[in-house]
Formats: sequence, C-alpha cells, structure tokens
Amino acid sequence: MSTYPPVKTPHLLGTYPALVSAGGGYVWDEVLEYRVWCHPHAGAPDTEEGNDYYYVFATYEEALSFATANDGTEPPLALVLQEEYIEEAEPAVFVHIQEQRLTEWPVECLTRPRREATTIPAFFSPTAPRNRLDILRGLA
Repeated sequence: MSTYPPVKTPHLLGTYPALVSAGGGYVWDEVLEYRVWCHPHAGAPDTEEGNDYYYVFATYEEALSFATANDGTEPPLALVLQEEYIEEAEPAVFVHIQEQRLTEWPVECLTRPRREATTIPAFFSPTAPRNRLDILRGLA
C-alpha cells in the first residue's frame, strides 16, 4: 500500500506542462503524477544543455527511490489538479477561486483529505469553527 494517493490516469504520465503553479490552494482533487526534478549544477547528469529537468512516476515510492539513488535531485513533488481552491490573498484573507489549475505540491500536503463537494462551502460557512483550517486538515 502506498503512503500517498495513486495517480489519476497513469497513461497520461509525462503529458502535463512542466511549468505550473507551485504550492498553495489548500485543497486538492487528484494527483496527476509524482515528479523528481534534476539539477545538473547539483550533480545530476547534464542531459538538457545545463537546464533543470524532471522524471515522472506513477507512485510516490518509485519517485522517492529514484530521488534517493541519484545525485542532483530534489525530493519528490506531486503534480495535483485543483478543480477549485482557496487562495490566501494575504494573511488570513481567503478567497474561493472557481477555476481549474495544476500545481506542484510537497507530497506531505497530500495527507490532508481530498476536497469533497462540502469542503470549501464548510470552510467559508458562518458556522465554521474558529480555526477554519481544521476543516482542511480533516479535524472538523
């Protein structure tokens, strides 16, 4: 059993854009792939004329194994799909964004529950707990 969720559609690995948002949004809908970025300046093989590049994996464990065994790599990241999300426009000011985006997340963020239809409405509800983030953590 994997530590983190499986990818949504394994046959689409590697078809997503390299440049996406980084982090944020508080909620996730699907994991599209796990990525390990490689940096030639840090010891990764220089296969892209000095540019950084990445490999994609269907599971976190495969990505971690690759990252651990190779020089010049970062820890695995998850490429996640957000169908809608919560943006923190400034500290403690939250905005519900109703558009799709792709973003890379530290895999530890996937320990939060997947977004459900009620997650964001509950977060913005006047009856939400004092610490609204508990809803996103699956504690409320």
